[in-house]
Amino acid sequence: MKKITLLLILISQFSFAQNSCATAMPITSAGTFVVDAINGSPTTVACFGSGTVTAAEWYAYTPTQNYSVTVTTDLTINICKDTRLQVYTGTCAGLSCLVGDDDAGVIACNSGNTNSYLSTVTFNAISGTTYYIAFENRYQSTGFTFQVIENPIVTPPTGPVSFTNQTISTINSTYNLCIVDINGDYLDDIVGVSTANIRTHVQNGSGGFTMTDLPTTAIANGYLPSWSIAAGDYNKDGKNDLVYGGGSGLTFMKSNSTGTSFTSDSPGQYIFCQRTNFIDINNDGHLDAFSCHDVDPNVYYLNNGNGLFTYYQSGITPGAYSLGLSANGGNYGSIWIDYDNDRDLDMFIAKCGSVPPDELHRNNGNGTFSDISVEMNLYDAGQSWSSAWADYDNDGDMDVLVGASSGAHKLKRNNLDTTNTTEEPFTDVTAGSGWDTNTSTNVEHIAYDFDNDGFIDFMGGGNKIMYNQGGTGVFVPFAHGFGVSAVGDLNNDGFLDFQSGTTLRINSGNANNWVKFSLQGIASNSNGIGARVEIYGAWGKQIRDVRSGEGFKYMSTLNVHFGIGLATAITQVIIRWPSGTVDIINNPTINQKNHIVEGSTLAIDSYTNSEFSLYPNPAKNILNIKANDNLTFKSAQVYDLNGRLIIKSELTTSSLNVESLMTGTYILLLRDENGKDYSQKFLKE
Repeated sequence: MKKITLLLILISQFSFAQNSCATAMPITSAGTFVVDAINGSPTTVACFGSGTVTAAEWYAYTPTQNYSVTVTTDLTINICKDTRLQVYTGTCAGLSCLVGDDDAGVIACNSGNTNSYLSTVTFNAISGTTYYIAFENRYQSTGFTFQVIENPIVTPPTGPVSFTNQTISTINSTYNLCIVDINGDYLDDIVGVSTANIRTHVQNGSGGFTMTDLPTTAIANGYLPSWSIAAGDYNKDGKNDLVYGGGSGLTFMKSNSTGTSFTSDSPGQYIFCQRTNFIDINNDGHLDAFSCHDVDPNVYYLNNGNGLFTYYQSGITPGAYSLGLSANGGNYGSIWIDYDNDRDLDMFIAKCGSVPPDELHRNNGNGTFSDISVEMNLYDAGQSWSSAWADYDNDGDMDVLVGASSGAHKLKRNNLDTTNTTEEPFTDVTAGSGWDTNTSTNVEHIAYDFDNDGFIDFMGGGNKIMYNQGGTGVFVPFAHGFGVSAVGDLNNDGFLDFQSGTTLRINSGNANNWVKFSLQGIASNSNGIGARVEIYGAWGKQIRDVRSGEGFKYMSTLNVHFGIGLATAITQVIIRWPSGTVDIINNPTINQKNHIVEGSTLAIDSYTNSEFSLYPNPAKNILNIKANDNLTFKSAQVYDLNGRLIIKSELTTSSLNVESLMTGTYILLLRDENGKDYSQKFLKE
């Protein structure tokens, strides 16, 4: 009898998977399971990783209540094995990526290396929903053991986080729409705009704010930010500038180099401005300005590299990009995103009316854009005004909530497959998401991780946040008593706050961990606007894009913020800059801000620029520059790894004197005769 009982216990703990999704072995509770070998039907879509997969083993996990679930092979019995797993939702006929992992384990091999190639994922699972778990043979086909761990999800009745009010009576400018670093310390400040000044409340490192009025040249009412505001360092002097979207046209507000005053420039072209953005449209390293035009085709201003702008109107100015050509106008909410992961920026316009519908303009990478709204299932009519783009399911591509200012919301999932050249249309997943029953409408819709659980939440109308239920496509509303406004970390605690008029809504936080990044571009624009930041860990992958101007009118922080839930480590960060530079940071410290200078985490031996070479490297006195046949460099700047400018020089020869530099690593920025920037690291010995 004892032997039979023991056998039953073993059977309950160790079971063998089936060989296809359709015959996947069901799991309904936590436990330990054995895979004897990987020899079943292969996966066809990778939620994480790449490379050839010829077989997989399949499980179908269906929880009996809501859980935070961990699936892991990071067990001592598996030491020195190499696993990879994928987790899907949907049906076997139409699987959708949820999460995946390759090497997030921590149990190191004790034979030949000290790496861990074991896998761990954590996700929030909804009761009664089936999740398909597939183990792939990318690296090994032999057997191993895995464990499913279930932890209850505890959600307070007031929401995953709460907010406390803090009143600052001196926030009383005519327009209080902007949170951005205004003094160059990369902490979020409060920026208010009036006719003849900009009132700043600069965040103190020790807490609180210091108010300062910065004088400006006077601006006529039609050119103040009555519709929108955006921020960015368009003249690359280290201080953020502003662009106002007014009813008569836009205004550039240029900060002086000390950040003590602003000079206005209203170019004068008539634009009924709606959403404005700073963005490097032509990817020359300098921020351009874009404005949705309510009654005519859209307009933009190209930066010549010296802070001077040239006006273009889509389809009208010779040589202009086709970015919203409809004579009917109705262009309200522009947002620049990389929906297809090809590292150039595409643009989506949310409309205020049914004619014409919303538009997605794909950047073709050759100086042209194509309207592919119909092909991508994003050609929707209705009153939207704004859209919120974010990777809500953490599968590595940008999804979209097209929010309604009246009518119905639309949540659409990106089905990107980068293994082919086919454009996969977005899938409407509104039904059952919580957005189908959310009747609260608004002109503003934004996407951030407000509770730091590692999953993007949305906010729109109804004074509530729609909290993401673990990337499952389900969002639950919690009313907080205030609506959308500018967002930033106003007390530097890693949780996102709001500024609404004179009232700050300070996030009370929770036990979840976080990390945030401030970026300093060298060859790219100063703010890294358009950069893609990726973080990897036990949860799989999260992504963010740096944007200036989202929602409809507000300007929110340029710092990049991630929540990571109860995870205690980030294994890797990858920053893909607009210039093409890729910085990689391994094992960054969590629960702090990390300042990243473009190119500062590149290895000297592993990074070269195809446009030019440097020799000798390391250099002692003279650094020689050899450009390819098509380039002539006019100026050079040398930065240290903290982003400080050390040398600035015109180039009359193909060499640079670096004798005055201390021993160490530096970044060389070269500018060509067309104003485009190039960078590379070098060593000074």
